[in-house]
Amino acid sequence: MNTQQRAMEGDLSRIVAISRKEKDAVSRNDKVDDTLNGYKELFKGNDDKAIQARKNNYTHMVNTFYDLATDFYEFGWGQSFHFATRHKYESFEASIARHEMYMAHQLGLFPGMKVIDIGCGVGGPMRTIARFSGANVVGLNNNEYQIQRGKRLNESAGLSHLCSFIKADFMHVPVEDNTYDCAYQIEATCHAPDLVGLYKEVFRIVKPGGLFGGYEWIMTNKFNPEDPVEVNIKKQIELGNGLPDLVKPAEIINAAKAAGFEVITAFDVAETSELPWYLPLSSGVSITGFLHTGVGRYLTGKFTQLLEIVKLAPAGSYNTNVWLQNAATFLVQGGEKQIFSPMFFLLCRKPSTD
Repeated sequence: MNTQQRAMEGDLSRIVAISRKEKDAVSRNDKVDDTLNGYKELFKGNDDKAIQARKNNYTHMVNTFYDLATDFYEFGWGQSFHFATRHKYESFEASIARHEMYMAHQLGLFPGMKVIDIGCGVGGPMRTIARFSGANVVGLNNNEYQIQRGKRLNESAGLSHLCSFIKADFMHVPVEDNTYDCAYQIEATCHAPDLVGLYKEVFRIVKPGGLFGGYEWIMTNKFNPEDPVEVNIKKQIELGNGLPDLVKPAEIINAAKAAGFEVITAFDVAETSELPWYLPLSSGVSITGFLHTGVGRYLTGKFTQLLEIVKLAPAGSYNTNVWLQNAATFLVQGGEKQIFSPMFFLLCRKPSTD
């Protein structure tokens, strides 16, 4: 068996494994369709009332989103649930790792530092950053399944001594003031119902003089709220990714300042990328990369549908896959029109008490 055959067999095995992982979350019982439909109800409108309803229900909304999406994300994308800038001749996996190490470099991390990853997913970035810097990284997550999955991955990677988890709402972190040397988030705080409130909580738990870095999802300044096509792209990105409301760069910067941070730098990293950040969603250059593409997602969906028919996957798994495919389509459209970016980089400092 050659390398490509082994890779393909491994990929198909991972699809089957999606249906067999041990968890009690909604995506492992017969209520996947009901859960997905309930989630979609939160996005029926896009006026101020509908946006506020999503913010009011953000804990349930985000947990439901990740209960449904985590296994598909890890299968189709990897352990790091984020995008990255990409240079010519650079692999997808290398770009993801470099994007994470750039964050560690900007924060100036080194062995012995205590850092918190806000909204850490299954811990892909946390493990890369811990390996790269030697810092102790605590992953903050409110989704129990992702934490249990992340703990197994930490152990498998031999990084349990540097990487750990806290289960909590990132709006209310159960630690004392001035606990961490630095904090970062990678495409996670877009789920927050109140960005100023979230940044204030990060401000509270970081030590004076400490840095906070983040990659934020934004609608760029090219976004026209009067254009129905662009408004629909925004709405579909929010629906497909569990977001209450996407905002423009100025609101991100103002929120950080309102929380008390000194803004060191703020810019859209996507503008520095030699290749489009959405390239992995639109064209595959490897067996693994193929899974990111429209054709790859279609074939994955058909295989998931087959698993559902033969009772190896719960009813609703196929609909969940279709929903995530739709989300990917609108991310690409937002990127092509340059009205959306998932990597507005913000680096801030909590003022020193000296």
